[in-house]
Amino acid sequence: MRLDQYLSTSTALSRKDAKKVISQGRVNVDGVPARSANLQVAVGATIELDGSELHLPGDLYLMMNKPDGVISATTDNSQPTAVDLLPSPLASQVHIAGRLDKDTTGLLLLTSDGQWSHQVTSPRRDCPKTYQVQLAAPLSSEARAQLEAGVMLKDENKPTLPATVRVCSDAAIELTINEGRYHQVKRMLAAVGNHVTGLHRLRIGTITLDPALAPGQYRELTENEIRSITGRA
Repeated sequence: MRLDQYLSTSTALSRKDAKKVISQGRVNVDGVPARSANLQVAVGATIELDGSELHLPGDLYLMMNKPDGVISATTDNSQPTAVDLLPSPLASQVHIAGRLDKDTTGLLLLTSDGQWSHQVTSPRRDCPKTYQVQLAAPLSSEARAQLEAGVMLKDENKPTLPATVRVCSDAAIELTINEGRYHQVKRMLAAVGNHVTGLHRLRIGTITLDPALAPGQYRELTENEIRSITGRA
């Protein structure tokens, strides 16, 4: 992490003000005055501002109701991102754990904890994802059986793991999968002769999208939600 980012994260200073106090010689790194805002702060380094030691806040864990039309990326020069919806102090600290397509809405997890996000996304972890799927045509009983047994996706040589299907109406199902292949839900429905017209993620593991969150809104995860991913609940 850059020194100016460290200061803006651990204090109320903006990045501009952080650069100013650094240039004024008011910041020490391991007892030595630092003059460069882009100095990379080593893990365990002691940072002092005007003689007072600074500390980074604890890791952040957020859920967001991702709206349609924003991409799951930290930065992008041409398109709005989910991270752009956060206040700048938060946006600079978190990354996305488990992305969604631009036209897919719903539960998005963001964190500053790299190990935690790996547990969300790792194929070796049992972390099922549940989606509300709008369909172009009713799901036949044969297609449902195929999804629940595992289907072969186009240009792949290994079938998907068995999915769980709950039929909500002629035009909608809930689909729970245990993998994260590229465009997996859309490709699974295409493989059984249907077409996805709308996709909304409801759940990751036992973390369910808070119905109080409007599209674009976010909140911190509870301790139980955080621990549900690590298995320490």
